[in-house]
Order: sequence, then C-alpha cells, then structure tokens
Amino acid sequence: MNESVIALTGATGFIGQYLLRELSRRGYRIRVLLRRPHALPINCASAVIGDLARPINMAAALSGVDTVIHSAALLPTMSGAPESDFRLLNTTATAALARAAQRAGVRRFIFMSSVRAQSGPTALQILTEDSEPKPTDAYGRSKRAAEEELAKLDLDWVALRLALVYGSGVKGNMARLIELARSPYPLPLGGLRARRSLLSLDNLVGAVECVLSAPGPLQRPLIVAEPQPLTVPQMVAAMRRGLGRRPSLIPVPKVILELAFGVAGRSDLYRLLANPLVADPSSLVRLGWAPNILTPDGLAAAARDRCGPDSGPIQQPGMPI
Repeated sequence: MNESVIALTGATGFIGQYLLRELSRRGYRIRVLLRRPHALPINCASAVIGDLARPINMAAALSGVDTVIHSAALLPTMSGAPESDFRLLNTTATAALARAAQRAGVRRFIFMSSVRAQSGPTALQILTEDSEPKPTDAYGRSKRAAEEELAKLDLDWVALRLALVYGSGVKGNMARLIELARSPYPLPLGGLRARRSLLSLDNLVGAVECVLSAPGPLQRPLIVAEPQPLTVPQMVAAMRRGLGRRPSLIPVPKVILELAFGVAGRSDLYRLLANPLVADPSSLVRLGWAPNILTPDGLAAAARDRCGPDSGPIQQPGMPI
C-alpha cells in the first residue's frame, strides 16, 4: 500500500473513473474531489465535495496530499458549449486548483491535457512536444492555455497530452467506429491509409504511474500515445479479429467515399478517418513508460466488451471536481 495521498478530480468521468478504480487496485490511496455527494465512488479512501467552477478555499481538500491528478474537464463531445465555458472550466479552474496545490505544498500536479493542445484533429507532421502548438478549436485552446498557466507557477507539474483514448464507456467518433466494426456488414473503408495514434485506458494508467514515480522536477508537457499508430482499416480489422470475424473491408476510391460521407452529412467524420494524426511518445518512453497492451490487442478487447460505447458514465456539462 502506497501511504501517500493522491487527490483526483473528474472521478465520475470516462478517464477519471478508470484511474480511480485501477490506481486504488494497485495500492494508491485516492481522495476524490467531487461536485455532487450522490456521485461518491465506492473505492476511494476519502472524498471532498466542491466545485472548481466556483473556487473556494481548497486547503482542507488538499491537506496531506502528495499529488493531484486533474482529470475533470469540459469535453468537446459536450456540444453547444461556448468558448468562454471551455476557458472557464478547462483553463481558469485548472489554474485555481494548481495555485491551491502550490500553497498546500503538493509535490506534483498531473494535468490531463490533450494532443489537441498542440494540433487540430489532423496533422500532416508527426507531433512531438517540440512541435509548435497550433490548437484549432475551443477545447484545444483551453487545454493549451491551462498548460501555460501551470508553467507560471512554482510547482512541479506535468501535462499529459493524451492521444484519442479508447476503452469501455468511450463516446464520440471512436464509439462510432467500434459500432461500425461490430456491424455484420462489409465496410467501404479498405482504401484509407492515414495513420492515427490511439491510447487505451490501461496504457494511460501505466503512463500516470510512470510520472507519479518519476524523479522531478518535470514541469513540461508529455505526449501519451501508443507507439504503433494504425490506419482505420487496421483498427477495424483488429476489432473484428476480437469478435472472431474476418475484416471484410472493401477498398473504395477516396473521392467516392468522401462524396458518400458528404451526402450523409458527415464530412467531418470523413476528414478524421481519411487524414493522419500521429503523436510520438518517445519522451515518455525515455522516462520509463512501457505500454503493456499493443494497440491491435486493445482494440480487439474493446470490440469484445459488451458494455462498450453504448454504456458507461457520461461526464455532464459543468466540471465535477
């Protein structure tokens, strides 16, 4: 049992609930910071109720805390949120929590950022931490601004720039792709060749453990992505292998596929499927991170998961602390 206390925000969200379960199982003492008492997780050591959107004195919440893992966020899947909401909940609230952590003498602040802090949904070049940040939407800009606020503090922090995370309860475009892979029909996606980086929930937990134990100070962003980017056909083939089925992928010319997606009103989804986004995790690997699940195996397991993308918690608008 690790006797140091980790304060975790966002413990009812897609990533946060998995971190809570797995870190607790691995012997870490977790204090969850929650917005609503009725959402109290069952496997935490302690809990504090509050709201990061309305900063209060966090001294009691952070008393005796060694590390903060800040997972709570307003997500891009929460449609309709104006840019000011992303700024308030992802930037201002993060900075307020980090300042409170600094005052409380917290050893390290781990911020769940995103590769969208340095790129749009696609990128022609392989992303590294040295790539010039060019976020293209409100979510990415709010994450990047939060990183900049952390850099101003006398605090050992690390921003984990996560690639697209998949696992039980995933939502959005990855959920749609899993649904397509589960369908019994051949798919016209065999001609897509752009590679994309992914990250399983289990490998994410390993990355968090890596930075928990890393010698400091870190004070930098780190890309978290599995080392093997895949094309969409490779993703679907891995998922269908997990279901004991053949890939059944048809190579349709991209111009026809693009037209079909456009007619269906899903040109945005086509751009994501047809264009690359590869992120290089070499810096984190040099720090000691060794992913224990290969991406094809992780996708096969995701396809087999009966809970899958149709269930699991949805992080509600607002930001649970």
